[in-house]
Amino acid sequence: MAIVPVVRRADRWAAIGLPGEPRIADVTDASSLQAALAGAKKIVSCVHARHAGAILAAAPAEAAFVFLGSTRKFTRWPDAHGLGVIAGEAAFLASGRRGVMLHPTMIYGAQGEDNVQRLAALLKKLPLVPLPERGRAQVQPIHQDDVTACIVAALAGEWQRAEALVIAGPEPMAYADLVRAVARAAGLRAPRIVNLPVGLLRAAAPMTRFLPLLPRIRQDEIRRLTEDKAFAIDAMRARLGVAPRSLEEGLGNIKW
Repeated sequence: MAIVPVVRRADRWAAIGLPGEPRIADVTDASSLQAALAGAKKIVSCVHARHAGAILAAAPAEAAFVFLGSTRKFTRWPDAHGLGVIAGEAAFLASGRRGVMLHPTMIYGAQGEDNVQRLAALLKKLPLVPLPERGRAQVQPIHQDDVTACIVAALAGEWQRAEALVIAGPEPMAYADLVRAVARAAGLRAPRIVNLPVGLLRAAAPMTRFLPLLPRIRQDEIRRLTEDKAFAIDAMRARLGVAPRSLEEGLGNIKW
């Protein structure tokens, strides 16, 4: 099967050094998108799920799809990101097309990712880590290579209708345990975790923009630290055949 990358800028694709002659398109430009997707049998979309409707409209009628969504759709406090995922999934499920939308949890391990590597940068500078409820809320991060394995498996699958599937790490853990694991993997001292009310932390979050030594922390990120993000992955294992790696293994592969 020939693989044709669809990108916005050919120079950036060339800089990556991956094979394939790209087609140039903007997902917000219906005519360029339709031309880029002409003849496609299977389409993998890594753009935000809010664009699913535009991709469906531009794609050939016989094409099957693999979309990337996000478990942000399950949050109690939906923002533009989460609402976009919800809208994109609804458009796909109502389309009558074939394929799957994969909803990953927190993804880590990719070059330049903004999750555990940003956390490690924060741990290098702070003598203690203030967390609401002492970081008891559950998280279930998934390594980038496991996300890629899920995409490849979904691409090879025969989907008879539009479906949605959560993909996540092997088991949930407290956010405080994630913080400790990241510190160990990055060769940092064991962090001291202190409890602070979520309201106080949210009020202080905007101040991080004025502190050049700290990554910027947003108020909505603080609020989501009180929300459990744990998911069963039986369907992921059964439908995709992917057994996700442990957090320790995944963190061990990162160049800190």
